[in-house]
Amino acid sequence: MSTNAEDRAAMDRLGIDPAEFVAVDGDDVAAPAGREPEDVEPMPVLAVVGRPNVGKSTLVNRLLGRREAVVEDIPGVTRDRIAYDGLWNGRRFTLVDTGGWEPDASGLQAAVAAQAERAMQTADAVMLVVDASVGATATDEAVARVLRRSDRPVLLAATKVDDDRLTADTAALWRLGLGEPHPVSGLHGRGSGDLLDAVLEVLPQSPRDRFTDGTGGPRRVALVGKPNVGKSSLLNKVSGEVRSVVHDVAGTTVDPVDSLVELDGEVWRFVDTAGLRKRVRQASGTEYYASLRTRAAIEAAEVAVVLVDASEPLAEQDQRVINMVEEAGRALVLAFNKWDLVDEDRRLAMKRELERDLVRVPWAERVNISALTGRAVQKVAPALRTALESWDKRIPTGQLNGWLSEVIAATPPPVRGGKQPKVLFATQAATRPPTFVLFASGFLEAGYRRFLERRLREQFGFTGSPVRISVRVREKRGRKR
Repeated sequence: MSTNAEDRAAMDRLGIDPAEFVAVDGDDVAAPAGREPEDVEPMPVLAVVGRPNVGKSTLVNRLLGRREAVVEDIPGVTRDRIAYDGLWNGRRFTLVDTGGWEPDASGLQAAVAAQAERAMQTADAVMLVVDASVGATATDEAVARVLRRSDRPVLLAATKVDDDRLTADTAALWRLGLGEPHPVSGLHGRGSGDLLDAVLEVLPQSPRDRFTDGTGGPRRVALVGKPNVGKSSLLNKVSGEVRSVVHDVAGTTVDPVDSLVELDGEVWRFVDTAGLRKRVRQASGTEYYASLRTRAAIEAAEVAVVLVDASEPLAEQDQRVINMVEEAGRALVLAFNKWDLVDEDRRLAMKRELERDLVRVPWAERVNISALTGRAVQKVAPALRTALESWDKRIPTGQLNGWLSEVIAATPPPVRGGKQPKVLFATQAATRPPTFVLFASGFLEAGYRRFLERRLREQFGFTGSPVRISVRVREKRGRKR
């Protein structure tokens, strides 16, 4: 554990050498989860479009050089427009993967197609992906007609060209009127370098639309919860546009959807995630990879908004998601959605459920909202700020030890093995989340550490943020290391 100058001086006065103490509860102090630096200059955007199941997501993964987009051998896996950061020859750009685009689609597929169209309208360049092994279909020709009328540069990628036999067939795609077709294999990487060179030629140095807030980067917010709880509806409501596909079929969102949203006068980076239906180890196929990406989105976020369906009893899935956020050490806001469907009887039942099932996170910020009607959605931003302020909070060492001395004098630690342990010194070792280290002469029971956490919150707040307390015990003299 690293110590600052103030802590080092205080330890010297007390005759405490940190090297003599060992962590006894297995909860050593981890490095703080600090914010990653944001790019100063916004990046140009390339939208990847095409009909369903032509291999867009596979090609996106190949161009990124890593597996980001969820891929499965069935059509319609990607539904929203998903942004990823790309890098080629020293230039950074944003690559937007989209769902399958069909001009005459209906139902859920129509919403997916609308997302693809929105991606084209906001991009700096567009890449149309066509399956070279099938050739240009009527849908491809309809998409090409729309792209020819746009004012964006258009690239034509002929994918699934895994060997020389299909290279000659790509010449037939000239008839789409979009220029030279670029043969590429998303699966094997054949021709991907040449395609990326062509991408850099058509992309401008900076995007047409600049969206910055001047504060050095928006705070990152993950929207998480079980399927069909209203995560995408909330993102659409706070963003003021249809940013995520919403449908009454559970599991509509598969990939995390990243959006910059201005809410209550501040820009936030919201990430809509897939609903967690099962434990990751029990999931399979698309659901397995969606679960991994949801977990990664929580890890990358600073604060998580866990949506809970207020009209239904609290489920095991809800508790599992909340525990996942707590274990990741992220700030937490509980948003009880669909409040417009809650009557008086349900409110009484929910009060009992919260007292019974959410006893581990009484510190979480709570808001009652309706993403459908917009009820109390404006309360989300203040709750986020409160949780993040607690997540970033640091208590001065002198103030912390003065408070701790009073608490221990009033309620000493339980006697263990005939001896009462003494707490010699305390310091806040990290923020994000707030992490405290107690140097003691003996082991402190878990119940006593929970007591100290409750008193710590009563004195200093920390609403909306987990608090971690680690204990280090002085080794006995002569003990072998």
